[in-house]
Amino acid sequence: MPLGKVKWFNNAKGYGFIIEDGGTEDLFAHFSSIQMEGYKTLKAGQAVEFEKQPSNKGTHAINIVAVAGEVSETSAEHADTSQGNMTSDNSPPGSPQATIHEETREALSA
Repeated sequence: MPLGKVKWFNNAKGYGFIIEDGGTEDLFAHFSSIQMEGYKTLKAGQAVEFEKQPSNKGTHAINIVAVAGEVSETSAEHADTSQGNMTSDNSPPGSPQATIHEETREALSA
């Protein structure tokens, strides 16, 4: 499986882009293609493995898996709680959220 890094990922919209190591093409990444338990998200700069799938709008990254040792802080924050299958903000696991990342918050306040 190819390796790459997350360029950016928007939790509110549920998608972002990955760049393959040694490549230049932005690969579309949808939250439904992320292979993890609970809240499905990625963090900018996070190392991932994935498969590529051509589409009429460019190449999509599918079956996205974080590289061992690379755990997204956001996914840990949204891990399943004792409330059954709901996340800490009472949304179903894997659904996009209107979460503003710390970097975005800092940029907006500047």
